[in-house]
Amino acid sequence: MFLLWFFILLVIVTIVYKIIKSKNRKRRIRQREAELGCLPPPVFQLTNGFGLPLKKESIQATNEDRNPQYIMETMNSISPDCHTVRVPIFDYEIFVTRDPENMRAIFSTQSSDFDISVCRQMSWMPMIGKGIFTTRGWDWKHSRSRLRPQFSRDVVSDIEREERHVQALMTRLIVEPKSKWTDKVDLQPLFFNFTLDTASEFLYGKSVNSQQGTKDGIEMATHFHNAKMAVHRRIEVDKFYWLLNSKKFRTSCSVLHRWVDDIVASRLSKLKEERSPNDEPKQQKFVLLDELAKDTRNIDELRGETLNVLVAGRDTTGSLLSWVFYFLARHPEVFEKLRQTVLRTFGAHPTQSKVDFHVLRNCTYLQYVMKEALRIATVIPMNERVALRDTTLPVGGGESGNGKVFIPAGTQILIPTYAMQHRQDLWGPDVEQFRPERFEDKQPGWEFIPFGAGDRKCLGQQFAFTEAGYVVIRFCQRFDKMENMEEGDGRIRLHHAIENRSGTGVQVRLHEAKF
Repeated sequence: MFLLWFFILLVIVTIVYKIIKSKNRKRRIRQREAELGCLPPPVFQLTNGFGLPLKKESIQATNEDRNPQYIMETMNSISPDCHTVRVPIFDYEIFVTRDPENMRAIFSTQSSDFDISVCRQMSWMPMIGKGIFTTRGWDWKHSRSRLRPQFSRDVVSDIEREERHVQALMTRLIVEPKSKWTDKVDLQPLFFNFTLDTASEFLYGKSVNSQQGTKDGIEMATHFHNAKMAVHRRIEVDKFYWLLNSKKFRTSCSVLHRWVDDIVASRLSKLKEERSPNDEPKQQKFVLLDELAKDTRNIDELRGETLNVLVAGRDTTGSLLSWVFYFLARHPEVFEKLRQTVLRTFGAHPTQSKVDFHVLRNCTYLQYVMKEALRIATVIPMNERVALRDTTLPVGGGESGNGKVFIPAGTQILIPTYAMQHRQDLWGPDVEQFRPERFEDKQPGWEFIPFGAGDRKCLGQQFAFTEAGYVVIRFCQRFDKMENMEEGDGRIRLHHAIENRSGTGVQVRLHEAKF
C-alpha cells in the first residue's frame, strides 16, 4: 500500500514539475522574443495536453500516400499567405516553414545557428554509421573534406559503367517482334535496381548486379529496403526513436555491415598488392573506396562513409528516374518534344552514338524535364534543422507574416519542400501541372532546393542529374512511344520512406522505334 501511494505521489510530483518547467520555459521564451523584437507566428494545434494526436488526418494521409499534400493543405487552411507556423507538442514545440527567405537564413546567412537534429542522427546511425549524412560539427566537416574533392571530378561520370548497367536494364524490356510493344511493365523497381548496381560499383568497384537477380543483389536490395523503412518509422516518432529497434532492423543492418566490411577488407588487401615498385598505385578505374582509403584504412570509417553516400544517392536517383517517366507517360507531347531534342543532340541509334556528359549537362530541355519532375513530386519532401542556440528567422511572425520569429535553442524546424514548391504565388496558377517549359522563364532561387542548400547541399547533385539524364537519353533513342498503363483513379500517390517515390509505381508499355 505504501509503495502504491509513493508511486502516485511520484507521478503527481513529476506532472507538477513538468507543468512548472514548461510554464517557466514559455515565460523565458516570451521575454526573449520581446527583447529581440520578434512576433509569434500562427499556431497549429496538432496534439492535446498529453501530446496525443487530436486528429487522425496525419496518420490517414500517410497511409493514403498523400502526406506531403496534407502538410501543404494544413498550412493553406490557416491562410494561403501562412508560410511559417508554430506547433506545440506536449512540453516542447516545433516550427514549420516553407518561406524562401527563411531557407536563405537556415542554409546560408545564419547557417552556423543550425544543424541536423540528434534524433535524425541517431535514427540513421545503426544502419549507416558515422559519415557525411549523420555527423555534426567537426566530424561532419572532416567527412565533407574527404568526399567533396571526389565529386568535383569528371571521372565520377563513367560512360562505360553507365552504359553497361543501362543495357542490363534494357534486357528486362522485352519487345514483341511483330507489334514492337513491350508488355505492361513497372519501371520503378528496374530503376531502383539500376541505381543500386551503379552506386555499388562506383563506391566499391563491385556491383551487386541486382538487375540480373543475383542472390547478392536481391539480399542487398531487401535488407537495404527493410532498414530504410525502419529508419523512416524511427524518424517519425522523433525523440522516441530508440523505442523502435526490432530484430528485423538489427538483422538488416548487420547484413549490410558484413557485406561492406568484406568488400572493404578485400579491396584494401588488393590495393596493397597492386602497388608498383616505386610505391605508387597503378592506374585504374575510379572507385570511391580507393580514394577514401588514401586518407584512412579504418574499416569502420570506410564503411560509414560509403554507406552514407549509398543511402543518400541510390534511392533518390531511382526516385527521380521513376518520377520523370511517370510524368512522361502521362504527357506524350512532352515525351515527343524531349525525344526529338535527344535525337537531334545525341543521334537516333543507341548503340552507335556516344553520350558526351558535358553535352548532356547542357541539354536544356532534358534538364527542364528533370527539374520539373523534382519540383512537382519532390523526391525529398521534408527536410529539418535544429537551432544550436537562441536565434531568429527573418520572416513569418505577426499577422502580416513579415515579423521576425524567435527560435529557442534546441528547437526543431521542419522544412516541407513539397509545400514550398507548390506555392501558387511562387510558381504560378498552374503550379499543379507538369510543365517543364516553366524553367525557360524562371531561374528559381531559394524556393527550389530539391538537393538541399548551403554547406550541406548534396555533393552528388550533378552526379544524379548526369546518371538520370543518361538513362532518359537511351530510352528516348530506343522507344518512340510510351503509354500509361496504371489502373485505378489516377491520383498521384506520394509514398515516402525518407525519399518520395510513386505509390503506384511506373506502369507503362513501350514501343520500340525503327532504326
